[in-house]
Amino acid sequence: MNSQTAYANYPSLNGRSVFITGGATGIGESLVRHFCAQGSRVAFVDLAEEAGSALADAIADQGLAKPLFLPCDLREIDALRAAIAQASAENGPIAALCNNAGNDDRHQTEEVDVAYWDDRMAINLRHQFFAAQAVVAQMRAAGGGSIINLGSITWMVGDPDCCAYVTAKAAITGMTRALAREFGPDHIRVNCLVPGWVMTERQVRLWLTPEGEAQIAQRQCLQGRLQAEDIARMALFLAADDSRMCTSQQFIVDAGWV
Repeated sequence: MNSQTAYANYPSLNGRSVFITGGATGIGESLVRHFCAQGSRVAFVDLAEEAGSALADAIADQGLAKPLFLPCDLREIDALRAAIAQASAENGPIAALCNNAGNDDRHQTEEVDVAYWDDRMAINLRHQFFAAQAVVAQMRAAGGGSIINLGSITWMVGDPDCCAYVTAKAAITGMTRALAREFGPDHIRVNCLVPGWVMTERQVRLWLTPEGEAQIAQRQCLQGRLQAEDIARMALFLAADDSRMCTSQQFIVDAGWV
């Protein structure tokens, strides 16, 4: 395939206020870069202050509008609400929310105590609901919007080494469908973007073993490696007016793993 392939440009995203969680690294970094390239007014939050600030500066150095980076621990819901309020004050009412942040640390069931379980839910599920709650009024007032919840194929295949994470990601599917039904009359679309095994720096460093490579070759219909930009391009579509009649759905980007 030609490496110079031109990907889609979405005029409706130009100037649109976009809020992204977990945007400093990995899939989130790619989301920030892609929305900025579309001319969106981007705000993003992350715990990783150094990486977040460096990303914002790097995008500005490319001649694009500098995204607003707000350090935030998403386990602190009041801090998340404050960040959303600041983003909308500086960039305008949020029209697209990308609930990306999560953490797939491995664990065995025998090792999980109540505190760890609650922390996994806070990191992977709870903030998605409260971010949606925080933006719905401004989306309603603006006449609509798009909420994109990041799920995972892990619950579909039943990964055995991160049960709390798998549980949270399964719950996101149900939450997505409920919110889509509730918010639909106000032209607010809610979808679940479901990545497969994406070759972020963290995934490669921690878990891409020769056995993992063999599993990819066996399970994916399409050979090659999923990259963060493959997920970001689907998010662009779901945030743009091109997907105006898409809601309450799962959009799987996994090269045919499931």
